[in-house]
Amino acid sequence: MLEKFADAELEVTWATVGMLFAENEEEWREYSPEFQPSYRNRELSAYHWARKYGIKPEVHFAPELVQEILDTPGQELGSHSFAHYYTLMRGQSPEQFRQDLQATQRIANEKFGVSLESLVFPRNHMNELYLKICTEEGYNQVRGNPRNWYWQETQHESLGKKLFRSADCFFQVGEKTTYSKEVIMKYPDEPMIIPASRILRPYSVSNPILNSQRLKRVKSEMEMAAKKGEIYHLWWHPHNFGSAPKESMKELDEIIQHFAKLRSDYGFRTLSMRSLGKLMEERFLQNVG
Repeated sequence: MLEKFADAELEVTWATVGMLFAENEEEWREYSPEFQPSYRNRELSAYHWARKYGIKPEVHFAPELVQEILDTPGQELGSHSFAHYYTLMRGQSPEQFRQDLQATQRIANEKFGVSLESLVFPRNHMNELYLKICTEEGYNQVRGNPRNWYWQETQHESLGKKLFRSADCFFQVGEKTTYSKEVIMKYPDEPMIIPASRILRPYSVSNPILNSQRLKRVKSEMEMAAKKGEIYHLWWHPHNFGSAPKESMKELDEIIQHFAKLRSDYGFRTLSMRSLGKLMEERFLQNVG
């Protein structure tokens, strides 16, 4: 993916769990916060999971991949919290969240010499009461959820929400996913909230027709954004490509080629969360002035 993004001159934000920055279990424990999440459901805690099942260095630590991201032009190293922290789950506290963010910034700074500026909340759990903490710990922008009801309060899932989210991948069932710059919100002492538009769902080996329709929807949304001068925030987990790597990368090629055409025809461009944040900050300052 990094090679493809670099070749196409695409800016991308990689929201990365801070634990992955560590070289080994000893280093992970050294950087782990003293005040760890006390979820009522202990199974949600990465620390509890590690104690219960053990650490496998070959899959739980990846500092070499983090360095590859930093070495690739146009790529932003962002944060997905230190321990995949769930801000809306019962039992945890604001101070535990703060220490989690501090642990991430400390390992990023001391190991890689960078400060992280963009945050993506695990499971899309955006606790608005915690936004000021994000700013105080160095995060200038965070990813928000799409505006449709089936993306709200993601800690309370239902069959209806899941069905609507799945259906929306193939045809429009809610509001359009592209949006103007005016939708991006920024309040004093809080980070900029950049809404997501679409998750690129995994390739289905058993259903090529659904794959075609899903990809067609993404491309049509991209084109709508390009024509209207709007924003389209596409995201996915890299491991989503794991079940069908060749087919998934072929789809990514198709998306990149479509973007290249939109860039040529309409001046469409890519921005990392950090780049968009800086662009919007200049705009906000101009409006204030």
